[in-house]
Amino acid sequence: MNSKQARSRGPIHRLMAADHARLDDLLSRAAAEPGRIDPPPYHEFRRGLLRHISMEEKILLPATQRLNGGQPLPAAARLRVDHGALAALLVPSPTVQIVAALKTILADHNQLEEAPDGVYDTLDKMTQAEADELMMRLQQAPAVPVSPFNDGPKVMPATRRALARAGYADLLPE
Repeated sequence: MNSKQARSRGPIHRLMAADHARLDDLLSRAAAEPGRIDPPPYHEFRRGLLRHISMEEKILLPATQRLNGGQPLPAAARLRVDHGALAALLVPSPTVQIVAALKTILADHNQLEEAPDGVYDTLDKMTQAEADELMMRLQQAPAVPVSPFNDGPKVMPATRRALARAGYADLLPE
């Protein structure tokens, strides 16, 4: 997107797309060394992605559903299964395969949100009358509590099920 396109975007689109770019950078930094995950940027990515998902799930999607007569956005179900898959991938300790899966899902997911007339443009149009209040709520959204990694025997099967529900069963083969 060029600078003219960025300026023509609404405030939600600009804020959330900038957060995508920040998160993508953190994940790239975490996986910069082949075969190794750098813990500090990965931990910051993990905290940031959980907050980003929370902002969409607790602020943006409910606001648009309310403004749409109680009907969710057509893309809401897709966003939610993606969010479930992404959150599931954040439970176990990171591996090269998990980071690759995160990057794949985020590429598709971010495109759905950031594309012209995508989710963020739709949100900006629907919430125009409440833009200032929503922006304040988004900017003040609290950090999400982050649990320690869990590598228990039930975690990877549950993660694979979440990926399958989102259409990404092939990302983490058994």
